[in-house]
Amino acid sequence: MHFADFVAGYVGGAFGVVVGYPLDTVKVRIQTQNRYRGVWHCIRSTCKTEGVNGFYRGMLMPVSTVSLSSSVLFGTYRNVLQCLCQLRRGSPDVKPAKQDIFLSGLAGGVAQVSVMSPADIVKVRLQCQGLSAGATKPKYHGSIHCLLTIAREEGILGLYKGAQALALRDGPAFAIYFTIYNMICEQLAAPGQTQPEWKVVLLAGGLSGMCSWGIATPMDLIKARLQMDWMGEQRYRGFFHCITDSVRSEGPGVLYKGLSLNCIRAIPVNMAVFSMYEVVLRLLKPSA
Repeated sequence: MHFADFVAGYVGGAFGVVVGYPLDTVKVRIQTQNRYRGVWHCIRSTCKTEGVNGFYRGMLMPVSTVSLSSSVLFGTYRNVLQCLCQLRRGSPDVKPAKQDIFLSGLAGGVAQVSVMSPADIVKVRLQCQGLSAGATKPKYHGSIHCLLTIAREEGILGLYKGAQALALRDGPAFAIYFTIYNMICEQLAAPGQTQPEWKVVLLAGGLSGMCSWGIATPMDLIKARLQMDWMGEQRYRGFFHCITDSVRSEGPGVLYKGLSLNCIRAIPVNMAVFSMYEVVLRLLKPSA
């Protein structure tokens, strides 16, 4: 990867985090806190008690690690895709089959959990800090302090609470994402074009993101609840107990709490990522 591509990828990814973060905070809060009656109640309550800054709690960690997680995701995806093409068709440069794209996306999504899980648990805990019953004063004084405190009090493995659910979320989600993205780009690409136009890229990114969240939301909720199961008495005994307890106490629909927010957020986030990527790339490589 060239330096310009790396910088553009980082800026695009970070910009996407900033654009989608307020809705992500609302989504995490309604998934983990029963005090909110719905999306609008959560938004109004956050504005009233914390102001605009309340929507951006814990953003430093995902912004600072987006380049690393993206490198693992796309690096794994491309390497696995080339290996599958080599094994199936004798060359890494041939047009990949849909099942190869699906399997490569699955591998990339699971692989990035190794670097994403610590950043994600810090993000979730800071987003919901002070909201639980009995909370008096903030336990964490920022992203780095949160990271170090979790590692000290809960061990290094504490940074990977919910990692099983995160892998089951991101593996299938990125398998669906890359497959649908490639299918849309392939169908809408003009004859003779090797690369789709940016409008097609934006449309494909938004639609594939919405479809992937339809698969990912149940595990997204379980992940967030396991990550937040840290104040006072521990409620969940593990991954499967979290699923059964949530469904038993709140009904099967609880698994899709936050689905609408995830789907709505997918459109501006993907537009922000791809458009900023192109802008930065053209600034750094004027001839591109």
